[in-house]
Amino acid sequence: MASAGASAQQDLAVEADRVSKVFGGKTEVRALDDVSVAIRRNEFFTLLGPSGCGKTTLLRMIAGFEPPTSGTIRLAGKDITHLPPNKRPVNTVFQNYALFPHMTVGGNIGFGLEELRKSKAEVEAQVDKMLQLVRMESLKARMPSALSGGQQQRVALARALAPHPEVLLLDEPLSALDLKLRKEMQTELKRLQSETGITFIFVTHDQEEALTMSDRVAVMSEGRILQVGSPKDIYINPVNRFVADFIGETNFLSGTVEGSAVRMSWGDVLDVKTGRPAGTKVTLAVRPEQVRVGVAGKDSGAGATVTEAVYFGTDTHLHLALADGTPLVARLQNPPSGDDGLGVGAKVTVRFADGAVKALED
Repeated sequence: MASAGASAQQDLAVEADRVSKVFGGKTEVRALDDVSVAIRRNEFFTLLGPSGCGKTTLLRMIAGFEPPTSGTIRLAGKDITHLPPNKRPVNTVFQNYALFPHMTVGGNIGFGLEELRKSKAEVEAQVDKMLQLVRMESLKARMPSALSGGQQQRVALARALAPHPEVLLLDEPLSALDLKLRKEMQTELKRLQSETGITFIFVTHDQEEALTMSDRVAVMSEGRILQVGSPKDIYINPVNRFVADFIGETNFLSGTVEGSAVRMSWGDVLDVKTGRPAGTKVTLAVRPEQVRVGVAGKDSGAGATVTEAVYFGTDTHLHLALADGTPLVARLQNPPSGDDGLGVGAKVTVRFADGAVKALED
């Protein structure tokens, strides 16, 4: 009988074990700093972070395009740290799609299969299957120059999926698309991952993409992974200020620990457990949609003044100033009339939804 550890190992698609990457030159740059992460089979896993955080470097290491300075990369339990890219059962979809302009859609999709010495019948059958998967059956004979950006991306995905790699790496493939098409392709990518059962590792700096598509997300900064978890876990329970600020919008509030509560800078006491000694200064976070706005003189809560109201169609972001000047943003769903009567200068009260205020690590 296989041990629990061996079973867990078999469920992993990719592991990075204490991986570092240092680029030389006049100034040494540590692109990755002792990174360890385990990515499961049949998982949509996203590496999320700002430019220069190391996410693309890690992706390139998994692909074999960049050797680590130290550490180990494993695929399905096998050490592939020094295996060349063409020997890894991994494919990559790049930001610019890199389609062959002289080949038809069908020719592009079948190229990798031909390189693997598949028979003509096998190539044709798999190309047709991939065209059906990406819903482009009628465009098999079309040239890339005659395709829209979204269609070109689908061809690039079909070409990468055709050999059925164990892992598909996606390096910001949606960044060149307009907003509406990008949202459509987010749904398409998740569908493709679910239908193929292939592990997807997706790199992006767009937190909305990470939240809407991923099974799990790794938030990166300055060559390190700060937090790994489901989109919901990371959004609701960020471990520190960077993660809270990078994933969605957040209000940061200052307070001082008093027993099992925190006294806020404007005087209110909030029931927030921090695990820190009395007198400790702490930073708390609360999402704008968890701020409840009431009518001054009628509803309970801390007094505040509306300093700005930004209309977004579905909702309005109220920028508020608390009694001590602390800024706060509340997100309110708009009424059918579109007029909530809360203009600049309006006096309101604010309170927070139960359990919505989180203490952050230092």
